[in-house]
Amino acid sequence: QLQASGGGLVQTGDFLRLSCAASGRTLGSHVMGWFRQAPGKEREFVAGIYWSGGRTDYRDSVKGRFTISRDSAKNTVYLQMNSLKPEDTAVYYCAGKNGVIISTTTSAYIYWGQGTLVTVSS
Repeated sequence: QLQASGGGLVQTGDFLRLSCAASGRTLGSHVMGWFRQAPGKEREFVAGIYWSGGRTDYRDSVKGRFTISRDSAKNTVYLQMNSLKPEDTAVYYCAGKNGVIISTTTSAYIYWGQGTLVTVSS
């Protein structure tokens, strides 16, 4: 089970940190990802991390602004979002999959948390 939190209403240029706590399983052989879905748009990949090795991947529009990380002791993955823009407004979801490939497609992920809403005002 994945539990996402940390969303909120912020202004352009502000920051937020999203958290996703996993319960019921260890994540050593998993990839964890963050996706987002804006109103009227498809869910899109934001960032992913291979739990064991720490390898990461990001969509181009968030590179240099967002950082995905994990805390093995807490079984939690984070998404630090800096320099937020109105176009980052969306419901953010954490997701998990087995294996080592950081996939950018939603269908590859089998575990999903509930969404947390991020709203960035201009």
